[in-house]
Amino acid sequence: MLQNYRTFLQRAVSKPGQVGAVAPSSPHLAREIASVVPRTGSPVVVELGPGTGALSSAIANRLPAGGRHVAIELDPGMVEHLNRALPWLEVVQGDASHLGALLSAAGIDRVDAVVSGLPWSIFPAKLQHDILQQVGSVLTPGGAFTTFAYLHALGMSGARQFRRRLDVSFDEVITSRTVWRNVPPARTYVCRRPNLP
Repeated sequence: MLQNYRTFLQRAVSKPGQVGAVAPSSPHLAREIASVVPRTGSPVVVELGPGTGALSSAIANRLPAGGRHVAIELDPGMVEHLNRALPWLEVVQGDASHLGALLSAAGIDRVDAVVSGLPWSIFPAKLQHDILQQVGSVLTPGGAFTTFAYLHALGMSGARQFRRRLDVSFDEVITSRTVWRNVPPARTYVCRRPNLP
């Protein structure tokens, strides 16, 4: 756990434009976000921005034995850390805005759930749009996308813009209760039925 925090802080300081958090997600938030992961069958779950792997373990705890868990991580330092710390996790280095191509290269054309730990509020509008379009294009008809937003940041223009973009990108967007046992407190969004162009 201490090594995870050390790695997280090193990456946050060296790449503040890619890491939008002050600490890894708590187990409470991780469980809330991972709740869309199917418990039966052979689901494919994609995790965007796994960082130190705080959400990865919660996903793994729900994923049935026949499932596949692929994590897309941009930062080579985090990829290296994940390969060492979570050798069971299938990590693909790449940009989530190219999700379809990354998954295709891994032999995946459809996914049952996309779980995101990306710092949406600090992303420019085009990047938010591009990633959400990619997410929508790979989800199965019954699939779900989930992510979170920090309570203190909900008033930021990037966070408001992202929330509006979710409403445009998905037919259903459900906002959870606040997860107070996280630093900082956060809410999750569960999105279904993408509105594809």
